[in-house]
Amino acid sequence: MFDSTEKFAKQMDEKDPMKGFKKEFYIKENQIYLDGNSLGLMSKNAEKTLQEVMDSWKDYGIDGWTQGKHPWFYLSENLGEKVAPLVGAKSEEVVVTGSTTTNLHQLVTTFYKPEGKRTKILADELNFPSDIYALQSQLQLHGYDHEEHLVRVKSRDGRTLDEDDLIQAMNDEIALIVLPTVLYRSGQLLNIEKLTKAAHERNIPIGFDGCHSVGAIPHDFHNQGVDFAYWCHYKYVNSGPGGVAGLFVHEKHFGKTPGLSGWFGSDKSKQFDMEHTFSPAYEAGAYQIGTPHVFSVAPLIGSLQLFEQAGIETIREKSLQATQYLMDLLNELLSDHGFTIGNPVEDERRGGHVSLEHPEAASICKALKAHDIIPDFRSPNVIRLAPVAFYVTYQDIHQTVMTLKKIMDEELYKNYKNERDVIA
Repeated sequence: MFDSTEKFAKQMDEKDPMKGFKKEFYIKENQIYLDGNSLGLMSKNAEKTLQEVMDSWKDYGIDGWTQGKHPWFYLSENLGEKVAPLVGAKSEEVVVTGSTTTNLHQLVTTFYKPEGKRTKILADELNFPSDIYALQSQLQLHGYDHEEHLVRVKSRDGRTLDEDDLIQAMNDEIALIVLPTVLYRSGQLLNIEKLTKAAHERNIPIGFDGCHSVGAIPHDFHNQGVDFAYWCHYKYVNSGPGGVAGLFVHEKHFGKTPGLSGWFGSDKSKQFDMEHTFSPAYEAGAYQIGTPHVFSVAPLIGSLQLFEQAGIETIREKSLQATQYLMDLLNELLSDHGFTIGNPVEDERRGGHVSLEHPEAASICKALKAHDIIPDFRSPNVIRLAPVAFYVTYQDIHQTVMTLKKIMDEELYKNYKNERDVIA
């Protein structure tokens, strides 16, 4: 039973199965970090494995490709096997490679095959701009006007998407569908199974951007039949800024030649034959374009060790409880200050963060930062608060809401301009 006292928060922390993980992360003293859905914190494990990989360069030189604790030549595939449980995939369906947008370009180039009247790509109007830019670019490369050929399904409320609206737009002009798993602003979790089934009934390949869900929400991409997916690891998976991304290709597409061929997508046994005929790997490794960014991959090794210890189901359970607790506190203690909770409140539709709307959102975020609480602002009026399961406690959440109440009661936010900084 919920109550808004600090004593209750302490009791929740005592029962938390993840209570031992916070000490594994570097957090400033007295700081509460609620921006892990934008950039996760460094863990001691990530620092350790980065140093180990740097040492392998120092100790082995070029032999580091095949020797040392983490040989580089198979690193992308080996880490794909470790990421696979987070997305509900077979180990050979996942590879750690590239960046989110590079991987999207690779996958669209592979799966977008306009023919006859099927020339359009279906997306949505609430997706992250980088995805839209990439899709516009791909259409232009095929000689199509993106204003006409990129179909962006409208939101009914400016916050969320209705799956039935998305399905209604899956007509016989659509050649490919690309959607987010979780909307970056509102935190809505889409019904991936329903959307995938509808797309396949219409013979349309469908892929998902998992940037705002992987590491916070268990997925089941293989069993749901998702054609492809792509995501970053620097948010909930805590791999560090510029951390190498990941992609999934369902095994039913194995043997397909990637749209963008690169040397590291070769069959490993033939890669050093140096032939000018590309022999792609049979599995997801084929979708690599360039040499692994070894030092940018290295922190992920250590981060994934923590996921193996915690388990993604336990992480999701904590995330749901923490976001519910946060919403309960906001509703009870801040109902008179003009806030609106903009994310879906149902467990099955809620991602890993709470989307708090207010006309003075930017200035409120600045006031929170001045009190050592790190939120995230998204234009025009959203305060994103992510109680990441690994390193945000229930007492942290309670203190955040009490501090926010003080900021509003005393109008401390008026000391700051209500406009975003260069990086929101």
